Amino acid sequence: MIYVLIGLLGLCLGSFVNALVWRLSQQLDADGDPKELTKKQSADLSITKGRSMCPRCKHTLAWYDLVPVFSWVSLGGKCRYCKKPISPQYPLTELATSLLFIISFIVWPFSADSTWVTVAFISWLAILAGLVALVLYDAKYLLLPNRILFPLIGIAVGSTVVQFVVGRPIGDVSAIFWSILIAAGIFWVLFQTSGGRWIGGGDVKFGLLAGLLLGGASQALLYLFIASFLGLLYSLPLMLTKRLTKASKVPFGPFLIAALIIVVLWGDLAINWYSKSLLGL
Repeated sequence: MIYVLIGLLGLCLGSFVNALVWRLSQQLDADGDPKELTKKQSADLSITKGRSMCPRCKHTLAWYDLVPVFSWVSLGGKCRYCKKPISPQYPLTELATSLLFIISFIVWPFSADSTWVTVAFISWLAILAGLVALVLYDAKYLLLPNRILFPLIGIAVGSTVVQFVVGRPIGDVSAIFWSILIAAGIFWVLFQTSGGRWIGGGDVKFGLLAGLLLGGASQALLYLFIASFLGLLYSLPLMLTKRLTKASKVPFGPFLIAALIIVVLWGDLAINWYSKSLLGL
């Protein structure tokens, strides 16, 4: 039963993610700065107060148009009102978020005497939904917007403080410091050295979020390695086929986010395996 509830929560938050990404794309310009909107546009596009609408015809949607996955399937992937196609991104995002929630619950290292681990899990689910939103936004608009990043960093900071209050070992403070220094510091140096040509400022800020969640130097190094490896796997075939040139822009955010999710969920297992099998420690 708990898996069903976790999955349903993921579906609902996945639906919210779709709305969040679309509304932000209408509110922000290519640099992530607010567009000049009329009072009515601001009200309609409000993330907290705006009514759900079709992105094409802007018709207000009824509750039965908003049931995750089911509504899209029952309508044949088309808007009930204008009959124009609705991107399969919507149900796929909902399903992906639900699946990530269930997997997280399965692999999370819960313990009866570790309240802080439960606190970490609850905040992880909220952050995970935001990570899915960042993947979509960066893949579409080559930007990790502050309006998503800053709230996620705030959740991570608040969760970390609460974790220490309810029993997280105080020695983890040092581990988190090194994690942030590696995850964000290396990107900050690259950003400053290249003047923003090699890496974006959003990637540096994302490094702060990653450092807070990874909580250790080894995990941060593994995160950077996996992100770079995934980026290479994506870019190399495009470079060899000349579909990617020096002028092309490749969003690095999705690779960073994928690496973060992998390391948060399975990083300790990978590090322990590496230490025992290859280093004999």
